[in-house]
Amino acid sequence: MAKVRGVSSSGTSPSSTRPPLTPEAKEQQMIVLALDLVEQRLRDGTASSQETTHFLKLASSKARIEQEILERQAELISAKTKALANAEEIKVLYEDALKAMRNYAGQGDPDEY
Repeated sequence: MAKVRGVSSSGTSPSSTRPPLTPEAKEQQMIVLALDLVEQRLRDGTASSQETTHFLKLASSKARIEQEILERQAELISAKTKALANAEEIKVLYEDALKAMRNYAGQGDPDEY
């Protein structure tokens, strides 16, 4: 099959794709383009030593462990955030329960009468 000039590996022309609407989308588009370019250089055997070394480091066990640590830290932060929210809810429940018990015992707020 003949390769058409200006057509990317996904089969779409770069000029036919919709321009990104946000800076984040533009950044993601640039990352995809850079990865496609480096992939092509690796396949052609023209990748620089820095490009090759970068992907070799990503494949190392150390990189996998570091990635797992980052994921666990994100989970820990999420759990701490939930725990703080739950603690706040429990505090409100205790305050409401104490107020109800005082009212039941006849020691309610004097301003309420």
